[in-house]
Amino acid sequence: MAKVKLGLIGCGGIMGMHVNQLEQVKSAKIAALVDPSKKMMARFKERFPKLADLPTFSDYRKMLRAADLDGVIIASPHTIHYEQIMTCLGQGLHVLTEKPLVCTVAHAKAVIKKAAQKKRILMISYQRHFSPAFRAARELVQSGRIGKLTYIAALQGQEWLKGTKGTWRQKPELSGGGQLNDSASHLLDIILWVSNLQPLNVYARIDNRGSAVDINSSLTVGFEGGAVGNIAIVGDAPGWWEEVAYYGEKGAVYIRRDRILLQAPKPQGWGAVTEDVTETVKYSSNADRNFVDSILGKDTPQTPPIWGLRVIQLTEAAWESGKSGKPTKVKL
Repeated sequence: MAKVKLGLIGCGGIMGMHVNQLEQVKSAKIAALVDPSKKMMARFKERFPKLADLPTFSDYRKMLRAADLDGVIIASPHTIHYEQIMTCLGQGLHVLTEKPLVCTVAHAKAVIKKAAQKKRILMISYQRHFSPAFRAARELVQSGRIGKLTYIAALQGQEWLKGTKGTWRQKPELSGGGQLNDSASHLLDIILWVSNLQPLNVYARIDNRGSAVDINSSLTVGFEGGAVGNIAIVGDAPGWWEEVAYYGEKGAVYIRRDRILLQAPKPQGWGAVTEDVTETVKYSSNADRNFVDSILGKDTPQTPPIWGLRVIQLTEAAWESGKSGKPTKVKL
């Protein structure tokens, strides 16, 4: 059986997750590795000795010229994604990239157009689209179980300021932004994916906490259909915490870490009935398997680039609002 040959661009920590997942996909073959750091490459090969004899490159363009590939997985600093995605698509390769897709709305629209022109798959590694819990939340909201959405509340706390100090993630020229463009990209994605609502405007207050990038952010969002959202990103929290609540006219869905709770009012009187529905959806794929299966025509992409566009539309508008101190329209 012919295998899908993949080149890995960026051999940092997150690429290890992709390798582990690809090892379970019999129809995939890792064919080449790219990282500009010799130290990082050596560490990666030590971590994965099965890959030690693969061709390695310091420049992804050299890999594209030398290796026979069907697709690439990109895990490089955020602002480099656009160039790498466009180049790889231009070479006729399928692309799976780590989040965020890109760092501007204009770039998001450009890569989506390029993928369509070249008839190649472009996906983002938003893992939550593959989580049974989050798929259960989306199913509940999209089915109309809680009625028309009226309000979305979300909180993400993380010791991001401390944990990324001294790394490229706090350098705007490489990261494109702070936690809002990094960990919070997953949060914004799940808000938009579960609700399927288009944000129309946002008013943001942002505190860099002495960093060159956004750390603490408070977003008030107006969605199509009249729903309102409040999103809090705390980048100097003492540890990780996350929760999202979707309120509808007939009930609510709560996501607290990896638990999904469905709440509905009692038929009579005050109060509500809360049910844990975390395990109601069974699903076993992941971004890497879905990417390979989609290339082979066995599946459809579960994380298409439209969600990267939606996320950067909201993120870019929040940055603009944070600078101006005024509500900002989301660029559609």
